[in-house]
Amino acid sequence: MIKIRLQRKGRKKRPFYHIVVADSRSPRDGRIIERLGRFDNVSEDKQLSYDEERVMHWLKIGAQPSDTVRSIFKKEGILYKMHLIRWGKSEEEIEAALEEWRTAREEKNADKDSSRKAKQQEILKAEEKEYKKQLEEKAAAAAKELEQKKAKEEAEAKEAAEEEKAEAAEETADEVKEEEKEAVAEESAEPKAEEKKEAKAEKSEEKEEAKAEEAEEAPAEEEVKADDSEEEEKTEEKAEAEPAEEKKEEAPKEEKKAEEKETAPSQVSTDMNATEAIDHIKNTSLEELKGFVPKDEDRVTVQRAWESKQEE
Repeated sequence: MIKIRLQRKGRKKRPFYHIVVADSRSPRDGRIIERLGRFDNVSEDKQLSYDEERVMHWLKIGAQPSDTVRSIFKKEGILYKMHLIRWGKSEEEIEAALEEWRTAREEKNADKDSSRKAKQQEILKAEEKEYKKQLEEKAAAAAKELEQKKAKEEAEAKEAAEEEKAEAAEETADEVKEEEKEAVAEESAEPKAEEKKEAKAEKSEEKEEAKAEEAEEAPAEEEVKADDSEEEEKTEEKAEAEPAEEKKEEAPKEEKKAEEKETAPSQVSTDMNATEAIDHIKNTSLEELKGFVPKDEDRVTVQRAWESKQEE
């Protein structure tokens, strides 16, 4: 049996099909008798091209179309034309009937397109409303956080002022107590003034003797000080070397952070509404769009635009 069917071509995840005439016993990608056209249902326009005369020839001979090819021929009006020919209609009658059928089909497709566009617009409006709500919620949360911070700062300022006042009061009380103690000490110190003079005279004599002894011991102390100064210089050099090593260890960490910031995208689709994100996807290249659509993107229209961009 001779069949009219589709033969798959193209690459992985991006196929297109040839409308071919082949023996039913041959495999899908095997030998064919004749190629009648091309069908691409992955593109947006769903491109279809075929040789109508050869299609009518094979149908008149008795070639049987597959289910998919039958639906294609039905949409194109080829089966309707074959039906009119079998009824014995003239060419003028066939052309008039086909013209009526085509106008009816165009009106039907226009209604479908308008309803589809209306649904698309409704989806976009709903996504934009949801996006605005999320922005408002974020703004309200940020305002609450600011208010809470201000309240905490005011409370802390009040507590600090109260603590300062309490400390000032305690200091004044301590000063008053010290002044009272000094007054009492002065009163008790007057009868002991003569004893102090004698003690001062004895101390001055002791100091003179101590100075004479220090003059003899001075050379030995200078040698000890020189040794101490050398040890202090060594400890200072070690202290300066340690921060330099710590800075060297911290340098690669800072370079890694800078590289991660440079690789991160400046914008993501969740920061835009649906229309802006779709326009950005269409107008930019795939290399620049890396990371633009995150995993938490739940808007259908943005995901469709991203998938269609990847398929180009």
